[in-house]
Amino acid sequence: MHILVTGADGFVGSHLVRRLLDGALAFDRLTLVDQRFAEAATDPRVRQVAGSIADPGIWAGVVDGGADMVFHLASIPGGLAEREFDLGLSVNLQGTIGLLQALRLQAKPARLVFASSVAVYGDPLPDVVDDDTPTAPTLSYGAQKLAAELLVTDYSRRGFIDGHSLRLPGIVARPPTPSGLISAFMSDVMWAAARGQPVCVPVSAGAVCWWMSVSCCVDNLLHAAGLKADRRVWLPPVLRLTMGELVSALENRFGAVDITYAPDAMVEARFGRQPPIQADCALVAGFRHDGDVDRLITASLGL
Repeated sequence: MHILVTGADGFVGSHLVRRLLDGALAFDRLTLVDQRFAEAATDPRVRQVAGSIADPGIWAGVVDGGADMVFHLASIPGGLAEREFDLGLSVNLQGTIGLLQALRLQAKPARLVFASSVAVYGDPLPDVVDDDTPTAPTLSYGAQKLAAELLVTDYSRRGFIDGHSLRLPGIVARPPTPSGLISAFMSDVMWAAARGQPVCVPVSAGAVCWWMSVSCCVDNLLHAAGLKADRRVWLPPVLRLTMGELVSALENRFGAVDITYAPDAMVEARFGRQPPIQADCALVAGFRHDGDVDRLITASLGL
């Protein structure tokens, strides 16, 4: 089996690649695509392709010989996509179209798992988000993800691919480096607590957020890869916690957290007023959340 991972050297991508190399799925070839790679691959089954998915010329070499399984994770994150519209459009939408067109030319349809986003729902959110909640993105990132979802569904309807899209929340705990993510504070508070460092977050202690660890995210991506279902778009279950609840659990684990709350109205509105998610279809299909706040912390920080 030939597996292709875009965004392979990113936060989620690098964790997924480790799981694949540890035997999560059997493969003969693993092709990794990203702008750059921090380290050269040592496994002879792995090929690294450095470049932008916005470059139409990248795909001929990437899907050479046909790809059986594709994890499409590469994207320009929300904050950066909002500041740099052309960049977000070229990667998040045009890059996805380039991949889909390359897969369309294969003799055998590839299974594709697309990392979409809860940003497709926009702001303000309804009292409950469920499988029937209408999409109404209010950021370019959300609009681009929704457009890509629709294409994945349509290409699947036509039999060009066998695709599934997962509407993921902010995934934690990303390394505390600039990421372009508006939700980066959700990871920053975890690392600050673990390292005994001060942290300032742009939400209040009562801000209610959706949480999913990178380990749980990879579990759900891998689950989607083996799923037999007609449904094409999935809203996975998440943990829903206030920032204060998370900080209390962090203090139980690491001691007092030196945290300053400096609410930003826009950030609080988009990431601090998140209602319950009723992910009935995903739960029945076998998708899972982290379980509880302590397991979230353990899985997020790799403890």
